[in-house]
Amino acid sequence: MRDSVFNCCFLPPPPPGEVEILNRRPGKMAAPADKRFLIFFDFDETIVDECSDDVVVQAAPGQRLPGWLKDTYQPGHYNEYMQRVLAYMAEQGVTEQAVRSVIEKIPASPGILTLFQYLRTRTQDFEIVLVSDANMFFIETWLCRAGARQLFLKIFTNPASFNEDGRLLLGPYHAHNCPRCPENMCKQVVVRDYLARRIRERGRPYQHVFYVGDGANDFCPSLILGPRDTAFARRDYPMHKLIMEVQADFKATVVPWASGEDVVARLRRLVEEK
Repeated sequence: MRDSVFNCCFLPPPPPGEVEILNRRPGKMAAPADKRFLIFFDFDETIVDECSDDVVVQAAPGQRLPGWLKDTYQPGHYNEYMQRVLAYMAEQGVTEQAVRSVIEKIPASPGILTLFQYLRTRTQDFEIVLVSDANMFFIETWLCRAGARQLFLKIFTNPASFNEDGRLLLGPYHAHNCPRCPENMCKQVVVRDYLARRIRERGRPYQHVFYVGDGANDFCPSLILGPRDTAFARRDYPMHKLIMEVQADFKATVVPWASGEDVVARLRRLVEEK
């Protein structure tokens, strides 16, 4: 499980670990400014049912890491640890195709593909953004395999790509001065800054903002949601448990989910509202 994210703060301008889709086919998608709702997704154990950083180890020799390497992990420095893991795998001759193969096989979380199919039918209503502490190579590999990449207008995550030597180079998403966040990503500020920018560009707020997640680092961004917004917290996962601990002070509506179909049911009702 990744490090918890709390007490977030101001960050510098957007870094390279993000991708945006702006060129849509005419007549197929409404312009971003026209969409009524904004929905954020986490990736690991939300869109996919496992942690991609754990799964990639299946491509390593013996499908495991040596003890000396695992012992180098330090709390708050997970991104640096994964840089060492990926360097080790490259030294062991693990190829890009081997990495791609294990990532593509990660199962979707229950009902997530149903949720994606619903969102495809409501592209005029939803602006869809992904915020993850995984990395761009893992995320785009999986989404492309699932045929879901075009759903996401924006992806915020750690930059990662293979170099000419066949090594997957991983970097931090950004630097920040929040003492309790993993040093490479503060999701609350990512969400807050994106939301503020889009409202300025649109000239009006969204009718509702949604956040779909599971982990402790998804609890933090959900704290900035307002009374008209919804936090979809995976039932009995850390995000859900943390929200329950502060329930009296939590502003957004909380909808626990065990399947993406639970999310669809809630979204259907809100879309029908005028």
